[in-house]
Amino acid sequence: MAANMPRRVKWRKAQKGRLRGNACRGNKVSYGDFGLQTLEHGRINARHIEAGRVAATHFLHREGRVYVRLFPHKPISSKPLETRMGKGKGEPAYWTAEVKPGAVLYEIGGVSEDIAKAALLRVAHKMPVKTRFVKRRHTI
Repeated sequence: MAANMPRRVKWRKAQKGRLRGNACRGNKVSYGDFGLQTLEHGRINARHIEAGRVAATHFLHREGRVYVRLFPHKPISSKPLETRMGKGKGEPAYWTAEVKPGAVLYEIGGVSEDIAKAALLRVAHKMPVKTRFVKRRHTI
């Protein structure tokens, strides 16, 4: 299993559920100056999250700071290949983060806007959902 998963869970397997509505929480740039915001519902795998983090940190060359604003809490189970129907639900195969439109996935601080835009564009290519570049709104 991936390293990016919960240490302990109350229930090992989760039901599928439905993704509805927009993100009410986690929809503003809070930690950095620029962010990557989702435009659609989706599940982002732990591998996608890690690939995005690696792409951003590699592009920045230790300048600035990358904040990952999502965590894969939901287990997705799958049955082995060429298995007959029945015999119960499959074992947890990987972990995902369920995101709604408006959720901020990554933030970058301490760099200029054009560098942050280029770094977050590389991250966006790794994501399975449509995203956009957003700036922090400073309130007085």
